Amino acid sequence: MIYLVLVPISLVLALTAWHGATADQPMTAVAGQQDETPLPTYRPPKQVTPRARVGGTLRGTDGNDPEIVALVPDHVGLTVKQTPTLNWYLSKATTYPLRFTLNNTQKVLPIYEGPLPTPTEAGVQSIDLKSLGLRLEPNVQYRWFVSARRNPDSYSEDIVAGGMIERCEFSECLTMTSANTTCDRESVRTNALIGLWYDAMDCVCSLIVKDPNDPALRRMRATLLRQVGLNGVADWDLHAIQRIPR
Repeated sequence: MIYLVLVPISLVLALTAWHGATADQPMTAVAGQQDETPLPTYRPPKQVTPRARVGGTLRGTDGNDPEIVALVPDHVGLTVKQTPTLNWYLSKATTYPLRFTLNNTQKVLPIYEGPLPTPTEAGVQSIDLKSLGLRLEPNVQYRWFVSARRNPDSYSEDIVAGGMIERCEFSECLTMTSANTTCDRESVRTNALIGLWYDAMDCVCSLIVKDPNDPALRRMRATLLRQVGLNGVADWDLHAIQRIPR
């Protein structure tokens, strides 16, 4: 079903000033594709909160320590969903206990804090807020974190990654542009273009889960990740293409 979604003209004008990939990582880094699938372009909203991401780079670790990366921009990412899915990356399987925390920035105490299932393998993971009974209020900024407890006696040794999210309602943050409410490749491109990071990323991650051997989907996700500086995870996706059975 096709809906008309409402986006502010000021938002659209602001989006044209942003050019996607970071200066030190041009989009040619995801070149070499063997298909004609157009790649998405993420254009963030004009009003952004800088340094909203915790963690975000893969540095390489020794021993048993995994690395955790929230798949988010380094500003408040937007969604139109009451119960979006949050995505994060785990560099290796781990036995460390994992926890998810969600904070309303207007309140002192977390609105949710609880354990996460331990992934059985490395890769992109997801947190479904609906399954946790959590709903986002409109026009409220939330911080979320994934943490791994290395030392049960010391929170200071936790491995932590996270980001910020805000739900914007159709009537307040959108203007006339076609939006496909289903999850397909075109909706990934549309949502990215109008600044709905979480909706674009959630959709492309869902499509990859359904078809992990589609290289075009991997390139789409890697493209989005490079545009917000998550080059290490983008490289992981591109390397995964080389392991896809021919």
